Order: sequence, then C-alpha cells, then structure tokens
Amino acid sequence: MHVIDILEIAGAVTILVAFAAAQAGKLRQRTLAYQLLNLLGSGVLAVIAAVESSWGFLLLEGSWAVISLIGLLTLNRGREPATH
Repeated sequence: MHVIDILEIAGAVTILVAFAAAQAGKLRQRTLAYQLLNLLGSGVLAVIAAVESSWGFLLLEGSWAVISLIGLLTLNRGREPATH
C-alpha cells in the first residue's frame, strides 16, 4: 500500500465518520465538528483527484469541499445557511 492510498482511505473515512455520526443522531450537521470533518476529508480527496487527473472525482470532492467551507464560514459568522 502506498502513501497516497493511505491518505485516500483516511479522507474517505473522515467523511464517512461525520456522515455516520449525523445519521446516528450523535453529531448535528450544522456544527463546527461536522463541517471540519467534511472539509478535511473532501479536501484531501480533492487534492488526490487533482494530482491523479481524475476529473469526475475532483468535481465531486472539490464541490464537497467548497460546500463544506461555505457551511463552516456561515457557522463562523453565527448564522444559519439559507435553506431555499
């Protein structure tokens, strides 16, 4: 197993932990922890996708990272994101 494989697995596990915790009712989605876990995991996966020229994966994970960053910044400003 290569370092890139380990990073890829760690990024995916980070996102899955946040998702599973939210589904189990242990972590609310509009929290700093949830947004940071998603940003970290998707950011790692987006960088790997860019390095490997995996454009569909980059679109997915890059979008996920941007959306997580927006959620994080919205939380940081102390207001809820728009829902419409």
